[in-house]
Amino acid sequence: MKIWVDADACPVAIREILFRAANRKEVLVTLVANQSIKTPPSKYIRMLRVLSGFDVADNEIVNKLEPGDLVITSDIPLADEAISKGAVALSSRGELFTKENIKQRLNMRDFLETMRSSGIQTSGPPPLSQNDKKQFADNLDKFLVNKGKVQ
Repeated sequence: MKIWVDADACPVAIREILFRAANRKEVLVTLVANQSIKTPPSKYIRMLRVLSGFDVADNEIVNKLEPGDLVITSDIPLADEAISKGAVALSSRGELFTKENIKQRLNMRDFLETMRSSGIQTSGPPPLSQNDKKQFADNLDKFLVNKGKVQ
């Protein structure tokens, strides 16, 4: 069981939660990004820098993940691919993506993308809240305690 982080857009506060969990639970956390991200010294934390380009980091994560791994991402198509490969996907806001909810999230994403491309202004996500961080930490702990199985 490994944790893969779509790190280009992962908030610092969430990375810090992941770093603490990696050392506490002795689980490998790999940050994948097209820029270097500072990580604390640990045999459980790695930084994998990929080339810049559309979906390069996402493709690297999908190619390397195995069933039972955890992917941290707010990218809905990446979450869908991870779930299709038997992994678990968790957003940086603590939302657990599942087979049951991912298609609805993809449809909503596509709808909003269509609106934006037609010139309609949509608002971005609100700032990360304390509740978001708590929900993330709680769902991460559930994943780690259950050794990769989400209940």
